[in-house]
Amino acid sequence: MQHVLTTDRLELRPVAAADLADLLAHWTDPDVRRFLFDGEVLTAERVAGAIADSERDPVCGLWLVRERATGALAGTAGLRPLEDVGVEVTYSLSPPFWGYGYATEAARAVVEHALGPAGLPEVLAEVDEGNTASIAVVERLGMTPFETVPGLLGPMIRYRRIANG
Repeated sequence: MQHVLTTDRLELRPVAAADLADLLAHWTDPDVRRFLFDGEVLTAERVAGAIADSERDPVCGLWLVRERATGALAGTAGLRPLEDVGVEVTYSLSPPFWGYGYATEAARAVVEHALGPAGLPEVLAEVDEGNTASIAVVERLGMTPFETVPGLLGPMIRYRRIANG
């Protein structure tokens, strides 16, 4: 994945091997991973694998989200396969960046890219039933729920947004 995405306040740059330490620190923060990775603490090898996968895939992949004004790493956003159902938007933010609308702004950039230039017919999201902050984000993105499935840590609600919908 090679596309840099920008918003009014954020720059989303595709991850690269040089980002391993930053990404590992971000994804191992207990507050960040509360609703990510089903409670699994990621190893450097697993994060390096995610970076390599992102570098190889022309559509699915991961962006580092930075504030444009400061260059500070706020989090991540990305697209990944969701089982055999479709492509899912993902995002994570570090606690100092919560409450400013950055998750919605970053996820919107990714969804618009996916449904526009990347040519996907729809984008999905899968959210833990208790993750009210992420439910609010996907609803602000215009996504609608279509099913609830069992997850390792409890029910997961699946959402979708259809291109031109």
